[in-house]
Amino acid sequence: MTPAQTPTQVRRTVAHSDVAGREFLTFTLGKEEYGIDILKVQELRGYDNVTQIANAPDFLKGVVNLRGVITPIIDMRIKFNLDASVYDQFTVVIILHLGQRTLGMVVDGVSDVITLSSEQIKPAPAMGTVVNTDYLIGLGTLADRMLILLDIDKLMSSDEIGLIDKLAA
Repeated sequence: MTPAQTPTQVRRTVAHSDVAGREFLTFTLGKEEYGIDILKVQELRGYDNVTQIANAPDFLKGVVNLRGVITPIIDMRIKFNLDASVYDQFTVVIILHLGQRTLGMVVDGVSDVITLSSEQIKPAPAMGTVVNTDYLIGLGTLADRMLILLDIDKLMSSDEIGLIDKLAA
């Protein structure tokens, strides 16, 4: 994959011939594989240096100027409290378009675009108050793979996006 590929240029895997299926861009963080709605993805880029913002939360690596748009860059490993990030040639920034906002999220790598039927999407298990699952669409099952499907709008909650907008201004 080259740094500026669009999601449609990434290898596509059709999981089911269900025309009403949903398409997800799959990416990895550590050993886990995640999926987000392909319609939220603007483009894929390699990791570039960012301009750091003073007093920003740890997960906000900084901002970049993306064709005249100041774009916050969020490290998903830090956001999910995973091991320290290592930026290498495989590190990818997924540029998202969420409503009126553009932001980038740093992930370990992008796998492919898959289509899942509604039967392949299982609800997230109830975990009580121990784990917040509000941002999960569910779990996608595909042969021997299980994907954690994220509702990226809920994950990047309005409070956090508001904070990011204020810092990026």
